[in-house]
Amino acid sequence: MYTLAPNIELLFTEAGDYHERVRAAAAAGFTSVEMWGPTGVDAPAKPKDLIALKAALEETGTRLEAQLSEPRTQFMIPPKDHSEFYRKLDEGVEIAHDLGCPRIVVGSGTGFGGSKRQTQLDELVEIYRKAISQIDGSGITLVLEPVNIRVDHPGALLDRTSEAVYVARGVDSTFFGVLYDIYHSAVEGEDMAAELANAGDLVKYVQLADAPGRGEPGTGSLDWADRLGILRAAGYDGPIGLEYYPQTASADSVKLIRQLAAAA
Repeated sequence: MYTLAPNIELLFTEAGDYHERVRAAAAAGFTSVEMWGPTGVDAPAKPKDLIALKAALEETGTRLEAQLSEPRTQFMIPPKDHSEFYRKLDEGVEIAHDLGCPRIVVGSGTGFGGSKRQTQLDELVEIYRKAISQIDGSGITLVLEPVNIRVDHPGALLDRTSEAVYVARGVDSTFFGVLYDIYHSAVEGEDMAAELANAGDLVKYVQLADAPGRGEPGTGSLDWADRLGILRAAGYDGPIGLEYYPQTASADSVKLIRQLAAAA
């Protein structure tokens, strides 16, 4: 049985503000949630009342599984000033500790046309080695997310799971890994079983949405019993973030995936 974590940016919005969405998710039987950036400096994330959010998490016994790093950083675009990323990373870790969140999701930013791809991947390794050194001892894990460039994130440097794995191997830390998003991987036409076999235990978080459309499971063409079976066979037993745009009420949109996750 997999633990599912509804994304409170997209799900249970009917309940109102973020802390009320936590309560609504808990009332619907969920023990975990995830979100985007805590301070909302990057659209479409919005600022959170962190005191109220913490109170709702503690009151309901809900775990915040992941939050996004802020701000979005264009690591490869000159002049390559990463100081704000490193400054805000410390703030993000402090917020994560306060909210009981074990993971911060990081990305690659846009690729730079004036530099070889391999050079940029190697630069990303060094950037995240420095980041891990900076937060050493915090207990927070950074998870690197490759995203599709065909539909949602044109121009992103990391669009392949294998290249995120390359970066994670280069960083070489227990507290750095890969976020495998089933939706992004499917849009890019990847072989899920092959990608997970290559990544091994570097996969430290998983998210999902159906494809095409990034909607709730059952609205696209993905066979979710098969996908969860592949995930289980690969040895992943951690939480799964539900990061999709619901076409129905939140409580209805989760019915299929909850049923399948309970049997996976």
